[in-house]
Amino acid sequence: MITTITYKGFMRAGKEIFNAKGLLCFVLFLLLLTTTAGRAQSPFAGLEPLFTQPKSYTAYFAEKAPVIDGNINDEVWKKVSWSERFEDIEGDAKPKPTFETRVKMVWNDTHLFIAAELKEPHVWATLKQHDEIIFHDNDFEVFLDPENTTHGYYEVEVNALNTIFDLFLPKPYRNGGSAMIPWNLHKLQSAVQVQGTLNNPKDTDQGWTVEMAIPFRSVSMGNDTKVPDEGSMWRINFSRVEWDVEVKNGKYVKKKDKNGQPLPEHNWVWSPQGVVNMHYPERWGYLHFTRQKAGGKAVAFNLPYAEKQKKYLWLVYYRQQEYYEKHKLYATSLAQLGFEEEERVVIENQPNQLQLDATRHQFMATIQGPNNAVWSINQEGLIQKLKNTL
Repeated sequence: MITTITYKGFMRAGKEIFNAKGLLCFVLFLLLLTTTAGRAQSPFAGLEPLFTQPKSYTAYFAEKAPVIDGNINDEVWKKVSWSERFEDIEGDAKPKPTFETRVKMVWNDTHLFIAAELKEPHVWATLKQHDEIIFHDNDFEVFLDPENTTHGYYEVEVNALNTIFDLFLPKPYRNGGSAMIPWNLHKLQSAVQVQGTLNNPKDTDQGWTVEMAIPFRSVSMGNDTKVPDEGSMWRINFSRVEWDVEVKNGKYVKKKDKNGQPLPEHNWVWSPQGVVNMHYPERWGYLHFTRQKAGGKAVAFNLPYAEKQKKYLWLVYYRQQEYYEKHKLYATSLAQLGFEEEERVVIENQPNQLQLDATRHQFMATIQGPNNAVWSINQEGLIQKLKNTL
């Protein structure tokens, strides 16, 4: 709360302080006022790592598809830009990754194409069976949420042997979701090339590269294939798991702690999650599709207004999880969650109505903006557009 003081009150208090303690006390009085005024915290206070702006990438249309062979020097790849280099999964809270990782993407009417470059002086891999837990090796991972609901999303992992682990999640683990590991990404194409020698500690490698072609049909729900169009937007992120290793008896072995357990892996990602958990789909980056040809005119990405509205829905969601953890029930009013102006938030100078309906064990928060569209979130983190009254 910001303290308000009138001009007369200020001068009277100042005079009394001067009379009593002199200049030093008056300065301390001013500092007290400044500190008190600064106590009006942002509603996001304490949750800032979960509200950094996710990164975005514009995927251009490929007239000629790249050959999926692990060689990322196809002509189409030369026409498009690399992503930003990967960061730690927690972002600026942790040191920069030891080795560089970056990706490129293009698409056509049937596939999303991904190229990845992973710098690595010692490339190794051991797992060869499909659907083994590939992140027990160093790996490269893709996470896709085409519907941008945080539910019904896909994960694909690959190691330097091109062994695939693919799975579907109806909802995140935090919400009681269970991975459907028997699900396969039908007709996925993938390939790996090693710039060096795989599993050979005697030499120094440059790294390894990955190519994937993901069919739109295989990541579409229902009978209709959902092919992106101009301006379509998915949520996507990439992760690289990197283990600390040493050489023993001519082989790479994971370094262990004093209890004989492998040291924790490094998690390097394209768009930082703000938490050591890839299964926060709302934290993934934005994949923006354009039919502008690769190598042609640049197309800018502008974050949709609805994504700015959803930021407040996620704020309610996280606050509700905190409240439930403490009280074993959900708050039934926004005021209980610390919102000073209970039902009004301003986004780009436009008023939005934020509302909460809740019982002890479930809730739905909604936000309605200037176009009357209503977006909602529930206790399972499901984002939906409810209606548009226009």
